[in-house]
Amino acid sequence: MIHSITSDLASFKPLRFGPGLNILLADKSEGATDRQSRNGAGKTSFVELIHFLFGAKADKDSIFRSDALLPWTFEARVDVGVSLMDVARSGSKPSRIRLQGDTSSWPIQPTLGARTGDLIVSNEQWRALLGSVFFGLPAEPESGEGDRLRFGPTFRSLFSYFVRRQNAGGFIAPTQQSNKQQAWDQQVAISYLLGLDARIPQKFQEIRTREKAMAELRKAAREGGLGRYFGTAADLRTRVTIAEARARRLREQVASFTVVPAYSEMEREASTITRDISTLNDENTVDRELILQLQDALTSEQPPAIANLDRLYREAGIVLPGTVGRRFEEVAQFHEAIVRNRRSHLTSEIQAAEARITERERERERLDGRRRQLMGILRSGGALEHYAQLQEETGRAEADAEGLRQRLATAEQVESTKAELDIERARLLKALQDDLHERSTVIAEAILVFEELSNALYEKAGSLTISATLNGPTVDVRIDAQRSKGITNMQIFCFDLMLADLATRRGFGPGFLVHDSHLFDGVDERQVAKALQLGADHAAAVGYQYIVTMNSDVLPRDGFRPGFDVQAFVNPTKLTDATETGGLFGLRFN
Repeated sequence: MIHSITSDLASFKPLRFGPGLNILLADKSEGATDRQSRNGAGKTSFVELIHFLFGAKADKDSIFRSDALLPWTFEARVDVGVSLMDVARSGSKPSRIRLQGDTSSWPIQPTLGARTGDLIVSNEQWRALLGSVFFGLPAEPESGEGDRLRFGPTFRSLFSYFVRRQNAGGFIAPTQQSNKQQAWDQQVAISYLLGLDARIPQKFQEIRTREKAMAELRKAAREGGLGRYFGTAADLRTRVTIAEARARRLREQVASFTVVPAYSEMEREASTITRDISTLNDENTVDRELILQLQDALTSEQPPAIANLDRLYREAGIVLPGTVGRRFEEVAQFHEAIVRNRRSHLTSEIQAAEARITERERERERLDGRRRQLMGILRSGGALEHYAQLQEETGRAEADAEGLRQRLATAEQVESTKAELDIERARLLKALQDDLHERSTVIAEAILVFEELSNALYEKAGSLTISATLNGPTVDVRIDAQRSKGITNMQIFCFDLMLADLATRRGFGPGFLVHDSHLFDGVDERQVAKALQLGADHAAAVGYQYIVTMNSDVLPRDGFRPGFDVQAFVNPTKLTDATETGGLFGLRFN
């Protein structure tokens, strides 16, 4: 319960509240709109002030960090568990909460301020304390969300169902207290507040997170930098096998490699020898062709046929004198001598060519032996730089193989994830169905409370349906004519009142419910009257505080049952936007 809210800002309108229904009224001047100033009369700022005192973040856009409010401290006297506490916070030091009261039973103990004697906790500790005392959450700061708090309920999320904020989009849907609240947080928070097993929607969100990660990985594989590397597991297994075999061969080559110190010189000598042998072969070919030519010439060398010439003359009837015959014989002898000399010369040339060939063959054999020796050494090892290159290539091959192995593992994970997640979803669906069955009494109570509240507002009662789906628990709130904004707001009203009833009966929750005047926008005056009357009745019967802010011109005058005096619940402090000092803070700021 909130007993009072005060401030050391002199112009602030101090507020005091009692149990049950409390109506904080604001007079709205004629023609004024909510957009004329940031704070107006202060109804919405009152809701923001409650959140400020109960651990909301105070970033640079917070009204409490504005120049007008920054120096001032705001204080609330509230019940925190069994302790009556004074809670103070300032925009100048938003990370520090000052306390006064009995904290001996708290799981986190404040420190004692040396100058003021106040008890001090950080805002993170304050949220953890409130979560523990109000909702039975682990007493761990929300800012240090570890694995145990991953996707779990938090104080700020649960608290916001009891104090909805118009500025945060808190009046969009019954199960949504902020337009930034994610679906999983709605499932977890509502399950926790209704008394269901909130761990099940937590695990559903774990599945969705894994699905999102796998979807992003698949997208990157198809479109991004992995595209040309990423394939099916079957393709990658083949590539891994080939890459591993290549790396293995290179490792074996490195292991058996012998470094030859003068490798380069030997390479050059072997190349020179090869060229020399080629030259010798060419020269031998030339000499062999010369021998053939000389042998042909030797065969064709014959002396002139003198006898044939003498016979020719005789057959012609010419008788040569004896001196001519002797001359022919001398000529024949001369030609025979020339032929003998010529044949001797050709034979010498042939022998010389054959000798050169023989000498070249001996030189070629010697050179070829040396080349074989060099090539044997070169084949058995290599140069140091070649060894370094081989090692480098081996390293690349092993890195390629390892990269492919990792891609194979990723591909196998991606391909198996869908099946695994489908199995996990089915298991969680069964667990959720079992939980709803086991907690049927809790669900029935929520259904009946909501049906009672909606039936009190409309002729045809609304319905609260809790379903188990493959995407987690679904809570559906229905009232006839729900397309109307006023009907949607009344869905929220009934839902919030139901949560306040159930929480108070089970001994947890903040002990109060706060509704901003925006909840009643577009609602028929008769339904507003019924809602206020219904809120007053349930708050009094169950034992919690119900605070409503309203404009005085929309406070119903009729529609209440006989004996119900709505004025008895109106806070004596009234706000107005008609004057500069009439608002909650007593000053205007933008």
